[in-house]
Amino acid sequence: MSGLQLRVVSQEQELVNSEVSQVTAPSEGGEITILPGHAALVAQLQVGELTYVINNKPSTIVVSAGFLSVSRADEVIVIVDSAVDERNISLQKAEAAVKAAQQTVVSSKEREELIRAEASLRRAMLEVKVALRSKKTKI
Repeated sequence: MSGLQLRVVSQEQELVNSEVSQVTAPSEGGEITILPGHAALVAQLQVGELTYVINNKPSTIVVSAGFLSVSRADEVIVIVDSAVDERNISLQKAEAAVKAAQQTVVSSKEREELIRAEASLRRAMLEVKVALRSKKTKI
């Protein structure tokens, strides 16, 4: 194998199980890019864009918090609570989620509720950004 074997798994489904040439992920310490031959690694992920390249074509998945591991055998395993492929993002649903989360942030009275609403807002805003970018590249 000359590339990386990438596997992305959420609680709902396995999103990717393919050979890729590179992976870029949103780690807690900043964005990291994994290329073939990378040192073994375990990293905590934060909400963000996970990008991978197959046949010189980049693809993006919006991921929640989770973990990434890289083995010396060029296997990259990503385990996250939730994830959505850019092809499955509905701009209208993402924009509605932004509005709902904004309303919850404004009206929340409990700290826990506010934290959950802010996390939902960050993720929904990221989905809008990815959907808009994906829409521009298709034109």
